Amino acid sequence: QILLWKMERNGRPFETKFSSNPSIEDLRQKMADWIDERDWHKFHTPRNLVLALTGEMGELAECFQWKGEVADGLEGWTDTEKEHVAQEMSDVLLYLIRLADKCGVDLPAAAAKKIERN
Repeated sequence: QILLWKMERNGRPFETKFSSNPSIEDLRQKMADWIDERDWHKFHTPRNLVLALTGEMGELAECFQWKGEVADGLEGWTDTEKEHVAQEMSDVLLYLIRLADKCGVDLPAAAAKKIERN
């Protein structure tokens, strides 16, 4: 199941949990293999990946455009709309993972360090 959302439990927000499989490393490796198969390395420069990531963020933003305030769990949205959001979020995540790979950044470690710092 890919669609998760926050639920209330005893009047308090209850956070959903992400699956641990596949890991970010699994996704990085699957993408690297996929790109190897297509010989797309010449296209996957950091600059091109940032531009593609920006475009995907725009597509994600379009899902929310004109919606006003949106409740947790995308309450009131159709399953089709929720699936579209999940697909666009996936595109953003995959481009970010690929960018981190090309820039030599251990994304999970960098994210953990950022949380500790803040």
